[in-house]
Order: sequence, then structure tokens, then C-alpha cells
Amino acid sequence: MTSSAPSTTSPRTVSPRTLLVRGMLAGLLAGLVAFLVAYLLGESKVDAAIAIEEAAAGHDHGHGEEAPVSRALQATAGLGTGVLLYGVALGGIGALVYCYALGRIGRFGPRATAALVTGGLFVAVTLVPFLKYPANPPAVGDPETAARRTTLYLLMIALSALLAAGALILGRRLAPRLGNWNASTVAGVGFVAAVGISYALLPGVNEVPAGFPAALIWDFRLASLAIQTALWATFGLAFGYLAERALVPASAPKEAVQPTS
Repeated sequence: MTSSAPSTTSPRTVSPRTLLVRGMLAGLLAGLVAFLVAYLLGESKVDAAIAIEEAAAGHDHGHGEEAPVSRALQATAGLGTGVLLYGVALGGIGALVYCYALGRIGRFGPRATAALVTGGLFVAVTLVPFLKYPANPPAVGDPETAARRTTLYLLMIALSALLAAGALILGRRLAPRLGNWNASTVAGVGFVAAVGISYALLPGVNEVPAGFPAALIWDFRLASLAIQTALWATFGLAFGYLAERALVPASAPKEAVQPTS
């Protein structure tokens, strides 16, 4: 007769508030890393775009009106505050999604679940909308269409999130008949196809001024994607660690985990 696994290896039951707080802390750390990446990779591209915009408008720094907020303050305190707040908000949302997904997407541990949730959110909330409506530097885009462009971008985020949720539900319902691998493949292909249809139906945005350096736009978009990637990756790693500390008893790593037959 085989003995049952020690009770100390069973995950703890914790309140969503505990995970929410840890998610926000992980988001704060992710925001700090994203700020450093943004400052090192993105600000030089912003400065270059502003210089092109001012040169095209014939702006004279020596005699023009000073901006209400200096560029140096925007690139440091302003940028840092915005990114940190965004990271905390992202961490709270990610933690709530994690609470729902834990135990519902398969027999994964806390860290693996955090990685899957973070990866799914990155694809649905960042990557899919970015590929349709990529970020542009200053001087690119008509100010009069800013509201329309913002609406389209938010619509793409909402649509992508709904399609991702639908793919997850489809995969779970097909799993008993097709198996986890085949069901996940069908759901993934369906998600990609639905996103492609959405790309085709939603209007495009092309407001790049004539003569604007294509290399600068490309570099700015790569920097923007790198910032988002750093943000999500840091959150996933940090939150996975913090969630595991909350859910798994301290003595659990010392126990030998036996595979189930």
C-alpha cells in the first residue's frame, strides 16, 4: 500500500485580496523595469521625432514660448509616474485573471499558471492590437483624428480580449473529445483566423507625413514593443514567484513530488 502525499504539499487556500496585493507589487516592479527600458530605448526616438516636427514647423527654441512642462521632466518624472501607475494597474488586472484561471486551465503549478496567464494577456492586450495599430512617434498622426485612432485602438483591445476568451472556452469544451493538444490547436487556429478577419474589417490608419524617416518610425515601434515585452515578462516572473510563495507551503519544495499514475 502506498502512503498518500503529505498534506503540507497541498496548495494553501488564500483570498483573492492576497494575490491582488502581490499582483500590484509585481506590477510596480514591472513598471520600474519598463521605465528603465523606455528611458534607455525610447526617449532618444521621441527626441528625434520632436526635432523633426519642430524643424518642419520652423519652431525657434530661442524665441518660442516655453512648454508648460519641460522635456527633461517629461522624460523622467512624468514618464516614470505614468509607467509605474500603468504597471500597478496591469498587475491588479493580471492578478484577478490569475485568480480565475488558477485550477481551471489545467494542472499547472502557480508559476506555470502565472506564465500562461501573462503570455495570454500579452498576446491579447498588447501584441494583437499593436500589429493592427502600432505605436507612432510624435509628429506622426493628425491631431484632429486622435479621438478616432484612440477609439479604434481600444476597440481592437476589447475585441482581441473577447476573442481570446472565446478561444479559451472553445478549447476547454473540445478537450474531452479531441484531447488537450488537439483542442488547444483548434482553438488557437480559430483565434488567429478571427483576429485576421478583424484586421480586415477594421479600418487602417496611415497618417505618416511625407518625408518622415521610415527608419525612425521602425525604431520607435520596436522600442515600444520592447517596453511592453519587458513590462509583461517582469510581471510574469515576479508574480509567479510571489504567487507561489503565497499558495505553496514553505515545506513543499523539500518534499519529493511523486508522479500520479
